[in-house]
Amino acid sequence: MGMQTTISEQVKEIKQSFRLMMDGATAQSMRDKGLSYHLNWGATLPRLREKADEIGKNYELSIALWKENVRECKILATMIMPPGEILPEVVDIWMEQTPTIEIAEQAAFNLYQHLPFAADKAYQWIASDSVMAQICGYHVLSRLFMNKQEPNERGINEFIDQALAAIQGTDITLAKAALNALQRFAGLGLLYKRIASSAMKSVHLSLE
Repeated sequence: MGMQTTISEQVKEIKQSFRLMMDGATAQSMRDKGLSYHLNWGATLPRLREKADEIGKNYELSIALWKENVRECKILATMIMPPGEILPEVVDIWMEQTPTIEIAEQAAFNLYQHLPFAADKAYQWIASDSVMAQICGYHVLSRLFMNKQEPNERGINEFIDQALAAIQGTDITLAKAALNALQRFAGLGLLYKRIASSAMKSVHLSLE
């Protein structure tokens, strides 16, 4: 039992620390934009990053924090989860439980891009029915392309097809995430740039 009490005590202490970081203006502006969480302290990302560095990587604590319906807890969970320890099944559960685009972006940046199976998950997500999962998938692919991770031929075709559909779709946030990924893909080198440009031309759009 000892371990559990310490985890729940840690969660409690962390939640108390958010009160001290509270940025009322940020929280208010998020509420105005309709980002409704059960609780939202409006802590800034740099403050959360400091907190994450102070805690270090911690699987159990990350799982416990994710379960809290609090913006800061979820973001912190993505920062302290060791990428080598989280299982694909757990990642799927987290994706399903992602409440907002902000959390999806933070998870992609802090955690998902570092997973050993990052590319597989991203391709799975961009082909899913969930707009949130698709946005998250494009954010992960953007990071992978920026880190010069080249897709294989099947990956290229899949990515181009999905990205074009997303860019032409009605969801602006999704279209932007897909276009950004396509631009990062073009940045992998001349061949990729040609593929991306001709794909965009095929739907009467330009890559720039």
